[in-house]
Amino acid sequence: MSSIGSPQSVRLGIDFGTTNTVVVLLDENGQPHPARFSFAHHEATETCRSLLCLWHEEMRAGRASLHEAIGAAAIDAYLEDPAESRLIMSMKSYLAQASFRQTRLLGHVMTLEMLIARFLSCLMRTIGIDPAHVTATVGRPVHFAGEGVDDAFGEQRLRDSFRAAGFHHVDVALEPEAAGWRFAHRLNTPATVLVGDFGGGTSDFSILRFDPDGAQRATPLGYAGVGIAGDQFDYRIIDNVVAPELGRHATYRVMGGAPLPVPAEWYASLGRWHRLALMRTPQTLRDIADVARTASEPEKLHALKNLIDDQQGQALYRAVGAAKRDLSRAERTVLQYDHRDLHIRREITRAEFEGWIAPDLQRFDDAVQVALDRANLPAGTIDRVFLTGGTSFVPAVRDLFTRRFGAERVDMGGEFVSVAEGLALMNGQGASPVHQ
Repeated sequence: MSSIGSPQSVRLGIDFGTTNTVVVLLDENGQPHPARFSFAHHEATETCRSLLCLWHEEMRAGRASLHEAIGAAAIDAYLEDPAESRLIMSMKSYLAQASFRQTRLLGHVMTLEMLIARFLSCLMRTIGIDPAHVTATVGRPVHFAGEGVDDAFGEQRLRDSFRAAGFHHVDVALEPEAAGWRFAHRLNTPATVLVGDFGGGTSDFSILRFDPDGAQRATPLGYAGVGIAGDQFDYRIIDNVVAPELGRHATYRVMGGAPLPVPAEWYASLGRWHRLALMRTPQTLRDIADVARTASEPEKLHALKNLIDDQQGQALYRAVGAAKRDLSRAERTVLQYDHRDLHIRREITRAEFEGWIAPDLQRFDDAVQVALDRANLPAGTIDRVFLTGGTSFVPAVRDLFTRRFGAERVDMGGEFVSVAEGLALMNGQGASPVHQ
């Protein structure tokens, strides 16, 4: 395994994701422990949103200093002064795209590596760890995001980003291999394994050959991925239950003309918590108020404006997430959400929910078939299936795999930390990466 520098005492597994980042530490006994991220006014969590906000602050003698915040704190910092700050997201998705070399932000020319390094440095400060004193195993996808990308180029930029953040010893391993590592570690004979790794915004399906006694413990055979996962299921609930209560079907008039539909982009933004937060700008709030004056359902437009202005995105998503989790355990639930004059009490059945997500389930099923085709393997040759990520707990998702492979071959893992835990365990055992 190629590395930067020499091993140090602190061992980490780092899952730097497009949407979320997770860090897992190994204790002296080789047991993994997820780090918790705590930001002012927010509950501590085991995931940190992969967001970076930059802004200038005046120093003595009129000099300005560039400051940064990450995760939930990045959204807070941006909303304090959206005109004078810059919010950067989805940094990982550009790693393998050679066309994105650098950008100008707040008078500074910054490469992608510099932006990611700022995020990583702040990430380590948040959990009180000096990156110079750790050895880290970092995940990378089998194929980076984008069309016609260079995976080797993407990995090198990932390594360079960690080096720029002060990490001296970094190994890189495939994310699906890491997701299956804890499971595969229990194998005592070779096995062909399908790993379904469901993130917040993407889902990867990888077929690997694990050999516990082989020189190369895992060999990739086939891969497919889709740009949807748990966030998409949340959006289906919001689109069908919440958005109509916020005026999605309303119309308005311009100078007494024919009725026009309210802007669809407002309701598309409801599907992503950070996009909803970014709507809290004076111009957007004025636009909603202007439309409400001639709207067929003005009270619903006012409810939308209040929800945005009062920064209710997190509360809304907690209610939606609770309903989604309930439907993984029960045949029906009630979505409850209250804010000012908005009161939602809507029963949702599992069958109804599964109807809403049917197009997404089909995309998952198609991607699994693509992975099998690329591996040139029929479903019957898959010995075990390992599913990880919160979306894998949705019964309709699990059923896709039990129908194809049989319930006896399907196993489950941790909701959000499996990749990072697997990376940490690989670190602790000196595992070798999968070579492409």
